[in-house]
Amino acid sequence: MKLGVEVFLEKHVTKYEGKRIGLLTNLTGVNQQLESTIDLFFHHKNIQLTTLFGPEHGLRGEVKEGEWIDSAIDTYTQLPVYSLYNKEKRPTPNMFKEVDVVFCDLQDIGSRYYTFIYTLAHMMKICRDLDIQVVVLDRPNPINGVDVEGNCVKEGFTSFVGEFPIPIRHGLTIGEIAILFNNEFHIHCHLEVIRMEGWSRTDYFTDTDLLWVSPTPNTTGQDMCLLYPGTCLIEGTNLSEGRGTTNPFEVIGAPFINGRQLAEEMNQLNLDGVLFRPTVFKPYISKHAHTVCEGVYLHITNREQLQPIKVGIKLLEVIFKRYPKQAQFIRSADFNNRYFIDLLAGTDELRKQLLLQNVEPFLQQMKYEAKAFHKVRDAYLLYH
Repeated sequence: MKLGVEVFLEKHVTKYEGKRIGLLTNLTGVNQQLESTIDLFFHHKNIQLTTLFGPEHGLRGEVKEGEWIDSAIDTYTQLPVYSLYNKEKRPTPNMFKEVDVVFCDLQDIGSRYYTFIYTLAHMMKICRDLDIQVVVLDRPNPINGVDVEGNCVKEGFTSFVGEFPIPIRHGLTIGEIAILFNNEFHIHCHLEVIRMEGWSRTDYFTDTDLLWVSPTPNTTGQDMCLLYPGTCLIEGTNLSEGRGTTNPFEVIGAPFINGRQLAEEMNQLNLDGVLFRPTVFKPYISKHAHTVCEGVYLHITNREQLQPIKVGIKLLEVIFKRYPKQAQFIRSADFNNRYFIDLLAGTDELRKQLLLQNVEPFLQQMKYEAKAFHKVRDAYLLYH
């Protein structure tokens, strides 16, 4: 197969000779030999790279989640690097003084919560206003381009972890979702997507010959990416989602949980594609840092059958039933002190149903909304 950046350099690069190029990327912007897109552009005789833009976690991926990043000068190229994870979380016109075209080369992981797609959307909006073209160098959806699961964001619950009404697991590549954003949500910028060659919608990342480069410090690999659409909901509670361990989003727990009991109860649910193993861990950062937690390790047994969002919701339901006084929803200072789970879920209905200890209405609504989204997204699929 060929990545979007490889197809561009092989077939389309001369089209942009004489243009001043801005590049939105991070450490995942590499070709199959792990050569950086920054370096490939910077040293290419036909490309005039003038400006770099970085998303959450920074250009080189060294910054932890949620931490503001200042603009700077890149150590290697001496080009300006404008942070798009600043206090406003969006670009400003002064960043484009030396830019005629913006390229984007970022590895998304297929979940609505992941902020790279909104950084791209904000870039598309300002480029529309400044009459600057946006070119997306496409990359695989690592959890396949077929499966769609979850509800859509409701009015009043939009945020930087859910700006548009799409399901939690959207089943699109970053190029496809850019086209969908551009048309369905009326951005209407001058957009071009450089397609990959040889990627199939049914492919998971591990079905390709590509080497995995973690987009963020806690994006550790295939299993984490598959579980993340469900276990990320744990972030809206006082439970540990495994940040500060070697298996974030694969281990879930808290100091007050009995891991053996929780694993037994979860396995009795016979959820498709997953088994739960009791575990003990001590996070070195984030929630319950330096405190022994018990909980469960989620092992994927069949990725085709796995419904990660259902799994995450049922796990929350069991924990809130078993520990109604200890398990709590938390508010986020970064999001105007709102319940963070409401922003992740895109509604307050999930939180209310967890408190009522019955999430079945929410799970049924998820199925309806995912099915409806399938019809919308079909117009934007670039691959079979």
